[in-house]
Amino acid sequence: QVQLVESGGGLVQAGGSLRLSCAASGSVFSINAMGWYRQAPGKQRELVARIASGGSTNYADSVKGRFTISRDDAKNTLYLQMNSLKPEDTAVYYCYAGVLVSATLPIRGYWGQGTQVTVSS
Repeated sequence: QVQLVESGGGLVQAGGSLRLSCAASGSVFSINAMGWYRQAPGKQRELVARIASGGSTNYADSVKGRFTISRDDAKNTLYLQMNSLKPEDTAVYYCYAGVLVSATLPIRGYWGQGTQVTVSS
């Protein structure tokens, strides 16, 4: 199996920054697309940012210009640099990865456990 381990969440003041990390471990042959999702209390889960294996990225309109998604394939790790944080960014952030566990098996999707990000006003 594959496990996604997240870190970097916490409490930060409005206007501050946080850097989230998501490390994949286990039977990882290669990783396809990866992404960050978030869910605030009483709201639907939403895609924050996605990065393809080739490095192309997509961002939610609400975070464009403030958040940057990146990946280090040598470490099987995904990052989300969050700058100019707003109280509206407060949510549980989830890491997602499409993982190829071997050359002969189809890609499987995996989720991290979620990490809390709280932005105070």
